[in-house]
Amino acid sequence: MDSDTARARAEAAFRKEQQARDGASARLEYDVAMRAVQEKTARLRALRLAKQAAEQEASGKSRTR
Repeated sequence: MDSDTARARAEAAFRKEQQARDGASARLEYDVAMRAVQEKTARLRALRLAKQAAEQEASGKSRTR
């Protein structure tokens, strides 16, 4: 095996490792973003349900009077 072939193999291995690291980094960013969306959705859902419960309670009280 000559030095050009060895160098080409080493460069290919390096690119493959770097691509794997980039993929792992991108996956981590994706997971963090998805978690943020899920947390925001849960918070907004809780606010909406609380508002609906308050409105329902207020309309129930006004009907009985």
